[in-house]
Amino acid sequence: MINLTDSAVNAIKSAISSSTQPASGLRITVEAGGCNGFKYSMGLAEEPKPDDKVIECGDLKVFVDDKSHQHLVGTTIDFVMALESSGFTFHNPNATSSCSCGKSFS
Repeated sequence: MINLTDSAVNAIKSAISSSTQPASGLRITVEAGGCNGFKYSMGLAEEPKPDDKVIECGDLKVFVDDKSHQHLVGTTIDFVMALESSGFTFHNPNATSSCSCGKSFS
């Protein structure tokens, strides 16, 4: 299960409504890379791929492939607005370490 805070849901809905491309949800993947071994990747998606798990958060859909899902179980995604920077943060209980930017983990 992946959890989205209200702030994250609102940010995603805002991105979907202002997108020039059709989008019905958010795709989240975990890829090799970053400074700690894995990195998060997010983007709007029109529909799920055949191997995606579809997670419904109210009327918002999140698409996650099977391989990424195992790294994301229990993760809470938030959207934080701050003076220095704003963006999504990941609170992942599966990560043994993460970099200071919060976008990479191992």
